[in-house]
Amino acid sequence: MKLYFYGCSLGLTLLLSGGLADNAAAQGRQAPPVNTPVALRPDITIERVMDIGPLGVRLLRNEVTGDFWYTTFDGNVFRITNFDTPKAKTEQVFSAEDHAITRLQGAAFLGNTLFLCGNISVNDGKGTKGRMVRYNLDEASPKLVEVFNTVEYGTNATTFDHGWNALEISPDQKYIYVNTGARTDHGEVQDNRGAYPNARDNALTAKVFRFPVDSENLLLEDDEAALKAKGYIFAEGIRNAYDMAFDGKGHLFGVVNSGDYDHSEDMFWIREGHHYGFPWIMGGIENPQQHPEWVPDPDRDPLIGKTSHAWIVKYFHNDPNFPKRPEGVTFTGGVLNIGPDANEYRAYSGHVLDGDTTGVAISTFNAHSSPLALFFDKENALSEDLKGDGFVIRYAGGGRAGRMDPLRAQGKDLLHLKLSYNKLLDNYIVQTTRIVDGFNSPTDAVLVGNVAYIIEYAANTDGRIWKITLPKD
Repeated sequence: MKLYFYGCSLGLTLLLSGGLADNAAAQGRQAPPVNTPVALRPDITIERVMDIGPLGVRLLRNEVTGDFWYTTFDGNVFRITNFDTPKAKTEQVFSAEDHAITRLQGAAFLGNTLFLCGNISVNDGKGTKGRMVRYNLDEASPKLVEVFNTVEYGTNATTFDHGWNALEISPDQKYIYVNTGARTDHGEVQDNRGAYPNARDNALTAKVFRFPVDSENLLLEDDEAALKAKGYIFAEGIRNAYDMAFDGKGHLFGVVNSGDYDHSEDMFWIREGHHYGFPWIMGGIENPQQHPEWVPDPDRDPLIGKTSHAWIVKYFHNDPNFPKRPEGVTFTGGVLNIGPDANEYRAYSGHVLDGDTTGVAISTFNAHSSPLALFFDKENALSEDLKGDGFVIRYAGGGRAGRMDPLRAQGKDLLHLKLSYNKLLDNYIVQTTRIVDGFNSPTDAVLVGNVAYIIEYAANTDGRIWKITLPKD
């Protein structure tokens, strides 16, 4: 099997390795005993702000009122009054019955307007539609405005149907960006037990879309040429950018979950018109299923985990009808991680190696770590060594997972990202350092000045919000 290399002048041997990190926030596992996060540097303090209900996915702040809000996977929207005080209290504002989004994964404020995005179920649960709505909270009785609905397309009976999720407002406040994740693990057929036969990914999946913020009543067809002609498709070939954020320079970044193969988890500088390789490239290496001669066998290909879901249910298989790569398209690679953390990878020997030791830069984080919340110090409020930099939380890894698999030895943590532009690559490289460890199931974060608030998901018990005070300027 071929390896896919991106050219680089870093003086490093570039093997861009791979991994799994699906939308773990939606998997609904039984929560483990609650851990208290631990700071990994002495100038960081951690406090427990409050407990919240189960299924909390997104945490957001209304910049007009200063209020914090959170949303749940099953469609509830809560406002928190007296946030970060002993009098903090949650108040439900909307439910799925109000906005009709039964799988709610995206939320964002623009001024006092709240945008919500996700999926609805159709055809007795065999199909789905993407949907975005907004509410103007300046109104005494906010009215629902439909931003878009998609046509029906097939969902599937797996954990790999990622849906519409991350939302981000452009710095000029003219556009809203939305990620739509893949409906497959790695581009295989997912026909939902015979419904929607031969369905793989389509024009409405594995992309980042962009819409004017005042858009209303759009109908998105499963027609890539038409969607591009209308300017809605911003970037493609992105498996699932579960969170996106602009840095202080106005560059859009997204952290991406890879599949069940040991691809690493990409972080992309997302640029208009670029194609990032899915389903042919993930984590900087080729998807082997695109090659007709490939024989999927964990004993011959150690990047297939014998206990991985995609192997057990035979989603890894010889696939002579796998789509061909688009002609004339150059794939854009991920941000290269040069360590010291989150840069472990599995070599084709089967051994887990550390890029610090081997001189390998991976794209971007170790496999199966599920990077979720991404944010930047756009106000330059932090101390000199953190000023203007990025941060990301990893949902998975560590604990029991780390004991079972050295590729996931660390995780459930907060990473500091020191990004630098490389002119030869026309891309970024990143130094990645763990600064907080021991979260439970962190899914989203909001940075206010030098304080990061992080929400944790819990399936059957209460979730939590933590306050991480970082050193300030």
